[in-house]
Amino acid sequence: MEQDDIFKALADPTRRRIFDKLSAGAMNASALREGIAISQPAMSQHLSVLRGAGLVREERQGRYVNYEVNPDGLAEIALWLGKYRAYWPARIDALRDLLKEMDQ
Repeated sequence: MEQDDIFKALADPTRRRIFDKLSAGAMNASALREGIAISQPAMSQHLSVLRGAGLVREERQGRYVNYEVNPDGLAEIALWLGKYRAYWPARIDALRDLLKEMDQ
């Protein structure tokens, strides 16, 4: 799983919506389609992309397949974002200092 795959998968608004729905808990494809105007084949394709990116995993229960968020995929996103967390507070502090200087 590569970060590029994760961000490409989440670049599509329909896949983001599916991913958001799964954050509430495991669901089958039919439940995921509720409220989203797409066909079953389109839902299968979106789920395939999300699985390929490592963001979603599936669990078979008899003839049904339930999908859920894969915590490993979320960890990959968190690691990437973590690199930038230290950057913004320092930038905001520098901006605040600059604005104070300009006021004087």
